[in-house]
Parts: sequence; C-alpha cells; structure tokens
Amino acid sequence: MQSEKPVVILGAGLAGLTAATYLRRHGVNVRVFEASKNIAGLSRSELDPDGFTYDCGAHFINSRLAASLGISARCVPLPTYEEAVWFRGQRYTYPKGLLASPRYISSAVLGKLRGLTAPPGKNLAEHFRLTVGSAMSDEIALPLVAAWSGKQGEELSPAVAEKFSTGLLRTLWLHFAGWASGKTVSSGYSQEVCESPHVYFVYPVGGIGAACEKLADEVRDAIQTESPVQSIEVEDDRVVGVTAKGEHYAASAVISTAPLPILAKLVHGTDCLSKLAEFTYRPMVFVNLKFEGGRAMRDVVTWTPEDRYPFFRTSDIGRALPWLVPEGKSLLTCDLGCQVGDNIWNSGEDLLAQRCLEGLDDIVPGLSKRFVGARLVRTPFAYPVYSLQYEALRRKMDFGTGVPGLWSVGRNGEFKHILMEDVYWRTRKKCCELLSYLNR
Repeated sequence: MQSEKPVVILGAGLAGLTAATYLRRHGVNVRVFEASKNIAGLSRSELDPDGFTYDCGAHFINSRLAASLGISARCVPLPTYEEAVWFRGQRYTYPKGLLASPRYISSAVLGKLRGLTAPPGKNLAEHFRLTVGSAMSDEIALPLVAAWSGKQGEELSPAVAEKFSTGLLRTLWLHFAGWASGKTVSSGYSQEVCESPHVYFVYPVGGIGAACEKLADEVRDAIQTESPVQSIEVEDDRVVGVTAKGEHYAASAVISTAPLPILAKLVHGTDCLSKLAEFTYRPMVFVNLKFEGGRAMRDVVTWTPEDRYPFFRTSDIGRALPWLVPEGKSLLTCDLGCQVGDNIWNSGEDLLAQRCLEGLDDIVPGLSKRFVGARLVRTPFAYPVYSLQYEALRRKMDFGTGVPGLWSVGRNGEFKHILMEDVYWRTRKKCCELLSYLNR
C-alpha cells in the first residue's frame, strides 16, 4: 500500500490524526497540514491564572474510546452526570422527571397513536409531535432546537432526531445500569457502536487533547503546523495535490476535516462541490462563569427552553469534572447560540456575563453574589444545521464527495451531529474506502 505520493490530510484534530495513524499503520505515506500552531483542534484545554481549566470542545470521552486509543490508564471516571430541564420555575430530571409528568406522558401517548396512521413527519416539528407529543415538543424540544440551531422545527430535517436515536426503554435501562454500578454510563453519545452498561464517561488526565497527542505520537514527523491549505487541485476529475503556504504538494488522495463551505472554496478544477457553500453551521459563544463556593447547580447539565434566558444550556463543570476547578470554587458554562457579527457575537465579556447571571439567579437565587470572573470562548462552526433546503444534498454526502480521491471526515467535514467516538469509528471506515481506492 506504500504510495509514491502521500495522502494529504487537512487538519490535526481527532479526525485528521485518526486518519493519519490508520493509514500509516497500513503502509501509506501521509502528510498532515494544520492551520494553527497546535494540534488537537477544538479538543485542546487551557488553564487560566486562577487555576480554572477550560475545554474548548468536548468535556469528556467514553471508556470504550479511551481503550481504543490506548489511554485508559491515564483516564479517570466522571463522579457524576445528571441532566435536567428547567421550565416555568420547575425542575424536571431527564428522562425520569419528564416521564413522571402526566401532561407530557399523556401527550406523548396521543402522539404515538397518531403516528400509527399518520405519514412520517416532513420536518422536525412534525416528527417530534408524532414521537414525543405536542406538549413536550412545543414547550421543550422545539424551543431548545431553535436556540441550538437558529431555525424553527418546520425549517429543519427530521434527521436532526437521529442525534437522539437511543430509544426510551434503552435510555431508562442505561440510566438504571449507571445507578446500579455507580458509574456515569454513556447514553445518547454513540451511534456507530451500540451503547452498553459497561461504557461510561471518563476524562484523560491533562485534558481531552491527550487523545490527539496519543494519536500524533505515531505520525508527528508528518505533521506541519501553521500550514493552512489554500487549495485542493483537481485535474481530469481526480485529486492531484494541494497548495499550502504557497507551495504545491502532489497527493495520491486528500482527506479534509474542514467545514463544507470552506471545502467548497478550496477545491479548484471542478465546480461539483460549489453547492456545499449553502451549508450552514450554528456559531456559539460559551460564557464561562467563575464562582466562589462549590456546587453551583443541582445537575451537571441544565436545559432552559424558555426564551427569557439568554442561554439554552448550562453545565456545572465542577460537579462532573472537579479536577478542572480549584477547591472551593465553581465553574459554569452557559451556551449562547448566535450568528457571527450579531449582538451576542460582538458583545463583550462583562455584558454577556451579566446577562447570564440574571438568568441564573432565577434558577439559583443569589448565585450572582458568588461571581468572581468570566471568560468567553467563541466558535463560528459549533453545530451543523440540517436545513430542509439542502437535505437531499446532505444525504448524498453520506456516499462521498463526488470527487475521486477526496474524502471529508469529522464532525464538520461530514456535516453530522456526531461526537468523538463516532468521529473516530466513522473516520476509520472512510479510510478503509480510501485504501480500496489506492489499490485500484
């Protein structure tokens, strides 16, 4: 499988490094270009002068992925993980608290009954109303999706619900297994490999970036940082090379982890990917709030579907990951959906912190009195938005880019609602396709 021309990989995050190590183990020359000065992409962690650690992307992985990467020995299990919905001044644990509500459970049963004879939902709103009922859809699920994606349920594909593919009975079983074992059993975080009571959340000592560092150890000599790719060249309908930092590099194939609108601009020599420029991602601002005293919230994750709150999700980092927060302190992360250039995106640290504190005081009275500081993290490509207007093309991308020799991998590259373990396994599958391509 050793090829004269290397396979060029754009990006040294989890997907890019998974591809690089997998291909090298199969005897393929690889070259990895990373635009920033560091590997790991959004999987890196940062430490501030006050001793708080911020994960820019994922906050944890599961034990199965840790074993696959060979970093189990340096991982510690999460001590707890609970989710709840705060709605109209009342807390509903997920999923048991919602299921205990007569209003929501009766609405869900009626929705299911209608679904037996009604055609499948044409959009996400219709799909939710037929699966979880009108009450939970209109009051909780759809407002959360709108805040998360920036679009109404009627504008979104029913495929958004694939993110919540774990069935209700299995979800309850996994939650019970976690309670019985005393471990934070993973539920709703893996689609490629079946979730199990034996798979639980862990955190690598030193940060999530440790997963990428482990992969990079095998291919470090092939990684070039601070080397953005300016173009991917296609000749006779086949990838032939790339240009990075003004220099041309021949390639037998190219693997991209770039967001699809960026990929569309990079490809030169064909216009078959031009429609990818229509695909949109939801930008996010994460407001990290530091407090005196421990345990700020009752749950690790609190969802807030009402639009009177500026955030739709709040994570109490210290409850699940106490080693990221100094003793006697708390760290909350509030997720704010936005658009690049709007008021939220352009607002300063103090203003956004104040808005979040006003909302948090409604949930935990007096919490703002413990506030000691804030830090913002902005990302323009947080979540793929499954708009109905390009749904047919999005599904077509499941079968490849349409350009021989060009593969797109990773959360942004595949335009999929997938987390780290699914990124890992899906990237390996695509590398198997690439190996067949090189053989041919």
